[in-house]
Amino acid sequence: MIDISTPQKAATIGFQESPVAQIVVRHRRIIEINREVERMFGYSRADLVNRSVQRLYPSTADFNQIGARCEKRMRASGDTYYEDERFMQAWDQKIFWVRAKGTTLSPEDPFSMMIWSFEKIVDKTYRSVDLSPREREVAHHLVNGRTSREIGVSLSISHRTVEVHRARLMRKFNVKNTAALVSEIVHAF
Repeated sequence: MIDISTPQKAATIGFQESPVAQIVVRHRRIIEINREVERMFGYSRADLVNRSVQRLYPSTADFNQIGARCEKRMRASGDTYYEDERFMQAWDQKIFWVRAKGTTLSPEDPFSMMIWSFEKIVDKTYRSVDLSPREREVAHHLVNGRTSREIGVSLSISHRTVEVHRARLMRKFNVKNTAALVSEIVHAF
């Protein structure tokens, strides 16, 4: 039987068993996670607690850029809440879209203590651009800086086919190079 005899015990059970993935961070280091984080990201609690939240991002650049954007917005507005959509990465290197929502418990220093929730976005459409399932797969690899050859190996297609998909993505997003394409995909959300 679950012990909810005190408000603290009930709150702990509520956090641990919440159907929403939640983490508590201090200066972008994870101090606690719930079971849904383990299910969503595939890491055990021991793999994440006392580690940088960077482990959950596809790249260091994503970690730095999203963190800077969040902190800048919160400091500029004085708001204690931040929300965006972004790529995150599971333990097996699979990348997926999430809606991230964070609240700071220390408005004067937003990263001093924050609580974050993550909701996987299953059938995400990209900026009103219709993408094929293969284009979505290629886009996920591109944001991680993988080459056409690496993407081809991962998806079991030729690197030339990857280049065709990349060209289609660039046309659909109306950009001239891969850097601008990645920027459109990542920073649009």
